[in-house]
Amino acid sequence: MFMDEKRIYRSQKDGQKCIFLITAVALLQCGLCCPKECSCEYLLVNCTARQLEDFPTDIPMDTRQLILTHNNLTYLSSMDLNLLIDLVYLDCSHNVLGDSLEATFIAVPLVYLDLSHNNISKITTGTFYLLTSLVVLKLSDNPYLEEIEKDAFANNTGLRQLDLSRTALTYIDVTTVSELPSLRTLGLSSNPWDCYCPMKDFLKWVTESDIYFTDEENMTCMTPVQIYGESLKETEKHINLMCFTNLYERDYIFLMLVGFVIFGSGTVVAWLTGVCVVIYDRLCGTTEDDEDEDEEPPPPPSKPKKKEEEA
Repeated sequence: MFMDEKRIYRSQKDGQKCIFLITAVALLQCGLCCPKECSCEYLLVNCTARQLEDFPTDIPMDTRQLILTHNNLTYLSSMDLNLLIDLVYLDCSHNVLGDSLEATFIAVPLVYLDLSHNNISKITTGTFYLLTSLVVLKLSDNPYLEEIEKDAFANNTGLRQLDLSRTALTYIDVTTVSELPSLRTLGLSSNPWDCYCPMKDFLKWVTESDIYFTDEENMTCMTPVQIYGESLKETEKHINLMCFTNLYERDYIFLMLVGFVIFGSGTVVAWLTGVCVVIYDRLCGTTEDDEDEDEEPPPPPSKPKKKEEEA
């Protein structure tokens, strides 16, 4: 009886060892495998221009660099991506990625992320929130990118290079970039910036900041028409004029026109009133004179001459 229990125990132990060995071999093979659509080199997987429509599977788990540029990816598989716990470099440029990036980057310690030349239209506070090690972020050439939420990069305190060039951005809150302590390079060129009063603080920061702006000569205003094509760094005098009392320049013109109309109307009314008063006085004066003439008493009758009494 004791011998049978001992044999059973040994069999269970041998089975556990066997399962462990099979699992270890499987993990080792997974670490050494390479997607058939890609080329693999030490810690680098390159899937450039392979017409990929889905995130590649069987990527080695120790991959540190993944290049997926010039494909047809519409989304990134969060499950597959976050298995790559050593991934620090990800290039997804020249794809068709949209706004499905929310909660995509969870466990990857990315330092470099290129999402340029895609179809992203909005960056929220949750898009890159967990990428605390991010140093370089490229969002340029996203023609539909119209909105970046105020605190979209609040948790990316190590961000040194940020490219927002050639997008549809017309406005950005100054704190979105000014409160990044490590930021050294910023791209803002070829965007349709709306240089009205809401951008006053941002434009002032651009003028006074010591950040290096890439392609600075193409950082220009699209509106208002008075300063179309004006450099962002040369708008201070126009902004001060337009926003001295938080009014646009066209508001001042409107107020001037209203004032002129009111002044002109008052002048005309005063003149008409004066004319009416004069006419009234004259009419009243003529009537009183006529009445005076009508009421003038007739002259007294002449006394008869006394006849000389004859003595």
